[in-house]
Amino acid sequence: MAVRLFLGVWLAVVSTAAATHAGTQATPPPNDFKVIGHVNPGGGYSADVVGERHYAYLSSRRGAQDCPAQGVRVYDLANPRHPRHIATFARLAGTWTEKTIVRRVKTPGFNGALAVTSFQACKDGFGGFGLFDVTKPAHPRKLALVRTQPRGSHEIWLAAARGHAWVYTAEAAAEFALTRESFGFHIYDVTHPRSPNEVGGWSACRDQGDCTPLTSPPGTDHRRLVHSVITNASATRAYLSYWWLGTVILDISDPSKPRYLGRTASGQGNAHSAWLMNGERILLETHETIRGRPVVWNIADPAHPVRLATVRLPARLSPDGVFTGLPLEDSVHDPKAVGRYAYFSWYGQGAALFDLKNPRKPKFLMRFQPLPGRDRHGLLCPGDTCTAVWGVYVMPHYVLVSDLNSGLWVVSRPR
Repeated sequence: MAVRLFLGVWLAVVSTAAATHAGTQATPPPNDFKVIGHVNPGGGYSADVVGERHYAYLSSRRGAQDCPAQGVRVYDLANPRHPRHIATFARLAGTWTEKTIVRRVKTPGFNGALAVTSFQACKDGFGGFGLFDVTKPAHPRKLALVRTQPRGSHEIWLAAARGHAWVYTAEAAAEFALTRESFGFHIYDVTHPRSPNEVGGWSACRDQGDCTPLTSPPGTDHRRLVHSVITNASATRAYLSYWWLGTVILDISDPSKPRYLGRTASGQGNAHSAWLMNGERILLETHETIRGRPVVWNIADPAHPVRLATVRLPARLSPDGVFTGLPLEDSVHDPKAVGRYAYFSWYGQGAALFDLKNPRKPKFLMRFQPLPGRDRHGLLCPGDTCTAVWGVYVMPHYVLVSDLNSGLWVVSRPR
């Protein structure tokens, strides 16, 4: 998440890359979101959500003070009206697990559904990432735990191509380590997921001399740090959401030697997440800051990205709730895209859907605002209720939406 979600020290998707990044066939014009099902696991905040087959994987986040180690909850959506909890994995005391990616992987070392989840440490807890076999979602099996320094893995990505599989991890705080050789973007070969092997990495500080201190002057946040990462479908390019730097584009055809290609302009700052659409020529970039908005870029020439549009909600829409601990009620969070349609998780604004048939003129279609949930963990609107949508994930017949307070929502996919 953002600076406040790293509690003053550090910033505190996705089952088929081909469908999400190369694009899918355009669906008929949307009409409306309708609630199909809902489940609130309780016990702490929910975080990101990802789907694979008819299963949903709901990650979790620590509170302002508590760290309940909820792990990743697995729900069977064979009947999406009644999500059924069938398993929980990645529960380690003193950790939280806010990002999980699930993908079908076929390599010499693994054939099935592979999950990777990030671990962040509360105090002296484990920090890094874990690999799990979820071919049978009701019976997840731990394959490996990888410790990363200094504070674990924040956001994470998994790609499979050319007979290999790789985990890409963003470790924001590593940019501020004492040694210049430290870097925040790491690549691990997980072709044999029981024995992951680190093969490469990149850092704006180490590789370009663009270094910043851990803290910024009051009222500014110009830090250069890698917050999250995605790749294209063929795992030849990586897109690093690099906070003040914008989105950094790397050639990762040789994972051991990432090569800088270009970056988007800094603009609003706090570049948080990214997604590809339109044959990987269009990049959606979100900005996690007060009134942060998505930006649409043409990246056909990665050395010279061209800004096409800023995505804006209609002025008549307002967020649901006032956030005291996390003043991001009107900030976008994560993007997803299928065909010409872009979905954004937007904290207090809910989940918003736009038509990007013309990427220069995004057209707002609708939003879904979950019912406000009570904040029992002191981070968002302590003692009150508010909406705080963290994640959105598009399935073939419905859309998954995760809210920090109220859990998992299954809504219709507009047609």
